Amino acid sequence: MAIFRHVLNLCAILAGLAALAPAAAQAPPDYPNRPLRLIVPFAGGGTTDVLARLIGHQLGLALGQQVVIENRPGVNGNVGTDAAAKSPPDGYTIVLVADGTVAINPGLYPKLPFDPERDLMPISRVALVPLILVAHPSLKAETIPALIALSQEPSTNLFFSSAGLGSTGHLAGELLKSRTGLRMTHVNYKGGGQAVNDVVSGQIPLLVTAMATAGSFIEAKQLKALAVTSAQRLSGLPNVPTIAESGVKDFDVSSWYGIMAPAGTPPAIIDKLNGELVKALRDDDLRRKMQALGAEPIGDSPTAFAKVLTADIKSWGRVIGAAKISFQ
Repeated sequence: MAIFRHVLNLCAILAGLAALAPAAAQAPPDYPNRPLRLIVPFAGGGTTDVLARLIGHQLGLALGQQVVIENRPGVNGNVGTDAAAKSPPDGYTIVLVADGTVAINPGLYPKLPFDPERDLMPISRVALVPLILVAHPSLKAETIPALIALSQEPSTNLFFSSAGLGSTGHLAGELLKSRTGLRMTHVNYKGGGQAVNDVVSGQIPLLVTAMATAGSFIEAKQLKALAVTSAQRLSGLPNVPTIAESGVKDFDVSSWYGIMAPAGTPPAIIDKLNGELVKALRDDDLRRKMQALGAEPIGDSPTAFAKVLTADIKSWGRVIGAAKISFQ
């Protein structure tokens, strides 16, 4: 009988403690009850804008509210990203970020108006975009080892281009140089379109860019693909080796996109947005449309996203420092 009373008392104590414990935080039951704003820190019409509209539409269907795209271009994505960071943290403003805006720009701009780890909260990465090292067909190199050897000939002066100074393509090229002894000089362009046109015309021999920019030129044999920067080969270019396969151990660079919210957004809302976003990214039609842009859909947790962001800020900071790249 004493044992029975002891068990009853213990149960009563546990029940009381359970009643005192805070309930798991949940988003307000009516969230969202009005349209969301998705800031895109680049001009309309480009790949980033198209990607944002595809994802925003599918997320809106999942949430039952429209996701309105707001283009806020300027200063390599800093203007729009800063506007998002300074928006009310109520779950109604989110921002499409890229590795360039939140992992590379902190190393490029000494006076960046926001701190991506302090002023923004990760929701999920949404896409990986592997890059390709392509060349004009006249270049006398078909592989990475042959390119390195060619660059080291006394009479050779190689130049490569990208979407712009400090872009992921630019830094991928600088990383390849530092890892291999490859000698080539970056030529700065304000956008991938002009850069690829100048390589196709033979004015510049090399370009590091995304499949969406170079794919049609490779297919038309106006460019040749030497290697891809990611750890895995691209399904659209199965015969093109990775840089790692070409002898540069563990080389793995892909641009990525993600969705973030202003710091201070309630964790329950972050969790709800993450769940709906990850679910939206599983939609077959959305996946096909993203893959057509050269973007591989992904969906990860806020914690996983935060770890990638921290690691990339550090790694790209080292590359930027070694290459002595800076915007004053």
